[in-house]
Formats: sequence, C-alpha cells, structure tokens
Amino acid sequence: MQRLRLKADGRIVELRDGQEIPLATAHPAEAAMLPAAAQPAVRDLRRRARLTQLEFAAKLGVPVETIRNWEQGKRAPRGPARALLAVIAHSPETVFAALSSAPTAA
Repeated sequence: MQRLRLKADGRIVELRDGQEIPLATAHPAEAAMLPAAAQPAVRDLRRRARLTQLEFAAKLGVPVETIRNWEQGKRAPRGPARALLAVIAHSPETVFAALSSAPTAA
C-alpha cells in the first residue's frame, strides 16, 4: 500500500523506506498559476471514479453544491481541497479507502 503525506506547505510526498519522495515537482504556488486545463479537472476525476456528483461530494465530505461549482467553473478548489484532488488524480483508490475508514467528528 502506498503511503502519502500532505505537507504543511501543500506538497504531497510518498513515504518510502523512511524517505519522503515528492509526487510532483512543481511547487504549490507554481501549480496555482498553471492554467485550469493543466490542473486536475474535478469532473474528469469524478467520472474516472464512476461517481455521481452527490457520491463524490459525500466521499470528500463537502456539499454537493461545492462539486457543482467546481465543475461549472464558478469556483476553483483551493488549499487542502486542491491537494486532495491532486492525490485523487494520482491514486483514487487509496484516497477513497482512507477517507472511508477515517473516523467521523462527533
């Protein structure tokens, strides 16, 4: 199983034999400046996962309106959401498995 870590500066690294290996070479600030087409498209990620907007929103723990706004280009994922989507683009099964086993807040 692949172990991933989200760093405080927004980088995503893989943990392998006690070492942190970056998944992407671009710095998060550089990634934010990339055109939208170069960043993972939410609709494409959701469709590759074969999930409806409602199912995808539930798995991510966000309102379905958020997914709709991202897909329609009314809003763009920022910060942790953008990092999570980048990890989903790389390894969706791992992310969804981790999210489904995560304890819920009371």
